[in-house]
Amino acid sequence: MLLDVLDCRPNAMYLDLGCGEGRVMRALREKGARVHGVELNSDLAGHTEGVAVAELPGIPMRAGVYDGVYSVLTLEHIADHATFFRESSRVTKPGAVLALVMNHPVWTAPDSTPISDDDGEILWRPGDYFSRGTSELRAGASTVTFHHRSISDLLNAAADAHWSLERMLERPHHEFEDQRGIPRLLGCRWRRPGA
Repeated sequence: MLLDVLDCRPNAMYLDLGCGEGRVMRALREKGARVHGVELNSDLAGHTEGVAVAELPGIPMRAGVYDGVYSVLTLEHIADHATFFRESSRVTKPGAVLALVMNHPVWTAPDSTPISDDDGEILWRPGDYFSRGTSELRAGASTVTFHHRSISDLLNAAADAHWSLERMLERPHHEFEDQRGIPRLLGCRWRRPGA
């Protein structure tokens, strides 16, 4: 989905925010792009060249360097989304692109949760979509925090940081047959004015 919204260009310089072990970075490098990354987990960051270890939303890079910034399944884990958009704008050149893929906000609302009935069918209990808040999801032996914002909160924070929306995609759920009509992922591409 990222490649559908990023509009990757050969020789462009991109920054991967929350790059993990660098899988997406490698895919873009194969397309001829130059890519750096930022990752919180130093064990993951050590697997890929050109990765700075830092906690987002702060970005430890110089201003005005990148032709684009992207992030996959990271923004919903960052408490301060407004700073994320401002910092992304700060490190990019005029005319740069910002591409995000995230869990659709309908899934991250406080008190939303999957429910499994006796025959194994999995349903989804929606939470309060219009409230900000967090939800916790078990991931192995630990929990992962999801920070919920409505789509309007996200779009307005991006606009306040001078990003102009160019494209937005919603993808349906692909794992559960009875949830195919419910959006699962949200992908957006913004552009900074100029150039």
